Amino acid sequence: MKERLIGLIKTYILFVCIFILQKPLFILYYSSLYAGTSWTYPFLVIWNGLPLDLSLAGYLTAIPGLLFIASAWTLSKTFRSIWNGYYFFIAILLAVIFIVDLGLYEYWGFRLDATPLFYFFSSPKDAFASMNIWQMIGGIIAMIVYASLLYVIFLWVQRGIWRGLKLPYRRLSVSGVMLLLTALLFIPIRGGFTVSTMNTGKAYFSSNQRLNHAAINPAFSLMESLSKQKDFSKQYRFMEAAQADELMKKLVDPQVLDSTVVVPDTLRTALFKTERPNVIFVILESFSSKLMTTLGGEPDIAVQMDSLASEGVLFTNFFANSFRTDRGLVSILSGYPAQPTTSIMKYPRKTQNLPAIAGSLRDAGYRTKYYYGGDADFTNMRSYLMSSGFESIVSDQDFSVSERLSKWGAHDHLVFNRLLEDIKAEAADTTMADNARPFYRVLQTSSSHEPFEVPYRRLANDRLNAFAYTDSCVGDFVKRFRELPQWKNTVIVFVPDHLGAYPEQLNNQSVDRYQIPLLLVGGAISEPRRIDVYGSQHDIAATLLAQLSLPHQKFVFSKDMLNPASPHFAFFAVPDLFGMVTPENLLIFNCEADAVAVDEGTAKGGNLLPGKAYLQKLYDDIAKR
Repeated sequence: MKERLIGLIKTYILFVCIFILQKPLFILYYSSLYAGTSWTYPFLVIWNGLPLDLSLAGYLTAIPGLLFIASAWTLSKTFRSIWNGYYFFIAILLAVIFIVDLGLYEYWGFRLDATPLFYFFSSPKDAFASMNIWQMIGGIIAMIVYASLLYVIFLWVQRGIWRGLKLPYRRLSVSGVMLLLTALLFIPIRGGFTVSTMNTGKAYFSSNQRLNHAAINPAFSLMESLSKQKDFSKQYRFMEAAQADELMKKLVDPQVLDSTVVVPDTLRTALFKTERPNVIFVILESFSSKLMTTLGGEPDIAVQMDSLASEGVLFTNFFANSFRTDRGLVSILSGYPAQPTTSIMKYPRKTQNLPAIAGSLRDAGYRTKYYYGGDADFTNMRSYLMSSGFESIVSDQDFSVSERLSKWGAHDHLVFNRLLEDIKAEAADTTMADNARPFYRVLQTSSSHEPFEVPYRRLANDRLNAFAYTDSCVGDFVKRFRELPQWKNTVIVFVPDHLGAYPEQLNNQSVDRYQIPLLLVGGAISEPRRIDVYGSQHDIAATLLAQLSLPHQKFVFSKDMLNPASPHFAFFAVPDLFGMVTPENLLIFNCEADAVAVDEGTAKGGNLLPGKAYLQKLYDDIAKR
């Protein structure tokens, strides 16, 4: 029993050590890319990459765990050959992955994923076309040397384990205990007991993307990618490419087609008093228009939002882009529409190439920071945010254990408090050289989510009470922020990530499923307005940047809603459905059934071809990133 237990632990630790040592080797190989970084960064790389290493080591130790169980019943030569064969295979696999990753990173700028496999199996000739013969020979030699070294280490460790193995007297008991211990590998494999499961986003810790990449375990990255990889270029082929291109020209902002286009001042709707106001985004978990009487919803729920609507800029025909937070965040923060079959946030290699409001504002001199009371590693969120241009992230780990009382981490009022205190502290710190720069802050709420357990009781219905709680947090935050000098030069953007828990039992083919508020308030707002043009979450980016007189042509799917020359429509997508809404036509198309599900308005069917072209071009774009 003891020998098998020690052997299992040794095996697990051995895999972890191999993965840890690969990181300084990677940094050393690409030393020119990391020149000028602090000597402490390799240690941070190792530390932040450790969760991925622990997880992958758990996967690789599972088979040895089963072999240790079998060893309680046989120690034959055949069994030992199987045992050694496993380590021979793993040695080759790890060597190939590490060397291929090492060779490709310089050219591709991301850690190994399924892309090389796709290229190889679709066109082996093209896959090797960029390599000369000496590079190929060098790579093969490196693989052989590294695989041999790993195999020798494996055999040396296993030989020591085998010396102590004997057939036990109580075979069932030994087998049962070893089975339990092997099952416990599920803990590091999953990444603990948090809401989020293990993903490459766990390794992201820096605004320097190369440091984040160094922390990623390439074998884990490949495994994760293989589980999610799809050929996006072959999805949603509704029409010939030329026809989709022509239709798409009518669906994009004029500045996307021609960056020199200028909106005349006589036509521009100016929302702000100042040229460079501070900008705060408050992303409201699961809110809908039905919670606000101002938008025809229920009374006495979002009373603070209703009150603020009377003094701010309210968009009355605004739609969520999808149905989940990961999709909603990318739509809001990057101006990038959600996809029916996937979430681009799952692909750090693709999200690092997306434009983002944070990156545009940082380039314009803004300080950037993200606030979330929950797990920032959920659905690769951390990697996306750091790639987007956020300089730092406040998440659940930045709150005390006593404050993380909800399933989703810290309750909303604590997160609002943290944001407000940070704003106060920064303003009071006269030593901060950056104080003269405007700031961009994003706060994501989480309390209005199942199980709707909040430290607040005003309404009998639990879910409505949870929305009322978050609404009260909004009101309290605005009330306290008004007292600060920064208020007069700040715009606060309130927008939900998606419609969630209310109204209940809405199906995806109901337009009510997607209607959400967009509200801008703050001392920098020039005057109250109600704006009735149609738009979606991914239109916020172009609209905001245009108001700040900043370029937005990189946001190819985002439209300036306040530009009369822009096309005005809302677009949303959920699994197997897309919808396009204009004043003349509400259309929802079921892609799986290849049939129109909803078609209403004075121009029925008018949005069918444009909507298909839009979705097709979106998947073309994803395939290229």
